[in-house]
Amino acid sequence: MNPHDALTEIATLLERERSSRYKSKAFRAAADAIEGLSDAELRDAASLRRRKGVGDSTLAVIQQALSGEVPGYLADLRERAGVQRASELRPKLRGDLHAHSEWSDGLTSIDLMVEAARALGHEYLALTDHSPRLRVANGLSPERLRAQLEVVAGMSGDGFTLLSGIEVDILDDGALDQKPELLDELDVVVASAHSKLRMDRGPMTRRLVAAASDPHVDVLGHVTGRLVEGSRGTRPPSTFEARPVFEACHAHGVAVEINSRPERQDPPDELIALALEIGCLFSIDSDAHAPGQLSLLDYGAERAERLGVPAERIVTTWPLERLREWTGRDRGA
Repeated sequence: MNPHDALTEIATLLERERSSRYKSKAFRAAADAIEGLSDAELRDAASLRRRKGVGDSTLAVIQQALSGEVPGYLADLRERAGVQRASELRPKLRGDLHAHSEWSDGLTSIDLMVEAARALGHEYLALTDHSPRLRVANGLSPERLRAQLEVVAGMSGDGFTLLSGIEVDILDDGALDQKPELLDELDVVVASAHSKLRMDRGPMTRRLVAAASDPHVDVLGHVTGRLVEGSRGTRPPSTFEARPVFEACHAHGVAVEINSRPERQDPPDELIALALEIGCLFSIDSDAHAPGQLSLLDYGAERAERLGVPAERIVTTWPLERLREWTGRDRGA
């Protein structure tokens, strides 16, 4: 097989299983280092060893691929990944409204995220890097966000649209962590709480209701903030009255995010059932921080189908024109 493709697939599968970011970056760096080299150059092991970005593990992958084998490292990853989670809903998803790049806490450039979204058959992807208060995630200041908008504007075409966006932090009082006039310029606004997740029930309820009622918000992200597995450990869900929060979402046309990351599984099943009963819209999103994580939509689609969420209530099944009509709605009405 092609050594460059083998290295890239390894990086993608490492990202999908949320392995160490250093591992996936190493394989992407090696893929970049050998791009454009001939087979003869790739067979020169001594020369490759001197090339920045190529180490022992990546050299072994290159040599095994050149010999016509599926590299052992890749074979192991494929076996661990198992059969793709299949559902009738998954092919109906046209895009993803929650993804990050290296501009905040993502692992790769915007163009690699776009390339991966195109490869999955997405019609659109919203780039939603973090807002300024989330310093640990290198959140975007207004100036950096404006600079990013210029980059995003030039990255659509050939049936694919990169939507401008933000994952804006919900402040303690429910206000949004970015200038309103700048939020007005974005295609998609995902609002999520990232701090003081153990706030008392009453204040947390008011906080989330205020965010869901803000005319700038399109999607309420990972609403409980829980973690159920993974390298970061576990975290209990925030405590709040879910009914008034979802009623505010319904009243203002805000979609409740079904976050596809296995470590989140957010909202829990019972809250998805409540939002469904109330009449909410949903957005199945990957919350990807690397290209390989865009395929985590498999998990979200499987959950939504199992819980009986109709495709027509999921905004990420909508074509771009209908999605734009929804995000441009008069939400203050």
